[in-house]
Amino acid sequence: MSQITIWTYDWVPEGPRGFVRDLRLRWACREAGLDYTIATVSFDDRETNHLDRQPFGQVPYLQDGEVKLFESGAGLLHLADKSETLMPRDEVGRAETLQWLFAALNSIEMVAVPWWFVGMSGQGDNPLEPWVEKRLEQLEAVLATREWLAAGGFSVADLLMADVLRVPKVREFGDRPATEAYVARLTARPAFEAAYDEQIAQFANAQH
Repeated sequence: MSQITIWTYDWVPEGPRGFVRDLRLRWACREAGLDYTIATVSFDDRETNHLDRQPFGQVPYLQDGEVKLFESGAGLLHLADKSETLMPRDEVGRAETLQWLFAALNSIEMVAVPWWFVGMSGQGDNPLEPWVEKRLEQLEAVLATREWLAAGGFSVADLLMADVLRVPKVREFGDRPATEAYVARLTARPAFEAAYDEQIAQFANAQH
């Protein structure tokens, strides 16, 4: 069996610790019972020092034998295909899971990240706020009717959606009890807690 290697930075400042996206891959491996190792690239000069593996100079990227993938979503899909815990094997369940996996990336994260960056600029009213509010309200309506997003159980779609929604600024924006309960339920899973603690410890113990 090939060895899964998850690549991330050797160190990051305190702010992003616990939110660097290699956490998604660590969490998925732990849910699926897949062994993995962590390898690192230098945070210094990070935009140019590993372009041979990641053309945008980002992390994470994943290596599994001859398979080499950048982008966390692609890595999650690869890992999900190894485990029924992450991806249902029936056609309908797989389709539902895939659509919600892409919804997390394209309908929620694609809106939330620019909104967060604009808010960080401190330029007064955020013109993206109505867009974010609408998307989160639409998702709240879905989560108010179900425990899991797809196929009646936990899947990689829940893992990714919860990781997008747990960002503090997103989690604190508005009053959405179903969404908050969903995030709390997912982040209480032992696999998430172990992956989170592992990432925090790695960056905290790094020499920089």
